[in-house]
Amino acid sequence: MPQKVRIALDAMGGDNGPSVVVPGAELALERHPDIAFVLFGDKVVLEPLVVQRPRLAAAAQIVHTDVAVKMDAKPSQALRQGRWKSSMWLAIDAVKKGEADVAVSAGNTGALMAMAKFNLRTMAGIERPAIAALWPTLRGESIVLDVGASIGADVEHLVDLAVMGSAMARVLFDLERPTVGLLNIGVEEVKGLEEVKEAGAILRDANLPFLDYLGFVEGDDIGKGTVDVVVTEGFAGNIALKAAEGTARQIAEYLRAAFSRTLQAQLGYLLARKALQTLRDKMDPRKVNGGVFLGLNGVVIKSHGGTDAEGFAAAVDVGYDMVRYELMSKISHTLIRHARTDLGSSKVGEAIS
Repeated sequence: MPQKVRIALDAMGGDNGPSVVVPGAELALERHPDIAFVLFGDKVVLEPLVVQRPRLAAAAQIVHTDVAVKMDAKPSQALRQGRWKSSMWLAIDAVKKGEADVAVSAGNTGALMAMAKFNLRTMAGIERPAIAALWPTLRGESIVLDVGASIGADVEHLVDLAVMGSAMARVLFDLERPTVGLLNIGVEEVKGLEEVKEAGAILRDANLPFLDYLGFVEGDDIGKGTVDVVVTEGFAGNIALKAAEGTARQIAEYLRAAFSRTLQAQLGYLLARKALQTLRDKMDPRKVNGGVFLGLNGVVIKSHGGTDAEGFAAAVDVGYDMVRYELMSKISHTLIRHARTDLGSSKVGEAIS
């Protein structure tokens, strides 16, 4: 375990770039003094922001590049124009070269996944990486994956997602055997796509020692926190994520309108302000932040593109935890144990044998 957690930042990524990344890094450093940052981006812009924060300046190195991936760039375009030289690529490359333990970016999701997969490659036995998101629930937090790395999933991929998600839950939630559910249109075993039903049967029959498979879960179970890990393919996962974010904003707007309607309502807002702030923080997608790219030979964290400094710091926190609690080794160890159970995941078995 390293004495310092070295974090590479794509300082130009996101809707607001350095104006959020730099103060976010400062906030994260306050919480974790054992962080060393490498910021990749335009030195002319970054240096004044870092210098005015002495504590951050002492813990940060700036590597200059004047190339940044645009938020609306297609992944193929980003690879052509940003490979070897963009702030996003260089942050990922620092992980590959062993110069950083984790890369964090608020930039273009598709471009980040394409660059990360191209540069870091997938782990042995994993065909496709996934994006795992932390989801606020009535019980605390759950992990949902995949929320958009790729569309569609065969049986093997769904089982791999369950294995990787359980490893992440063990790291973040300090659980020996996290509960896992497959997202479906009903809890009955006769419902759903054949791939989902078959993956469920495999997980149920295997009775894996490192996860507790509870069966199918429905959309409303995500917010209830019915299981620690919700597994789905990227199309449905991304829709669920965006629907939840939209609902959170909708509820916030309803509350704002209701509390501004009358003088009595405004007084009620003043009395309930702290409770409402707590509610807003729990539901704000910019603050519940930090999607983890799982299945790669390195740790990459995706921050919400429109986040603020506190939200970006939360993404850095996730990256810090992934390194400090050895996510990569736990996923590798879990994959080996998964392969030895002979679940029909032949590629995993072949890759490790």
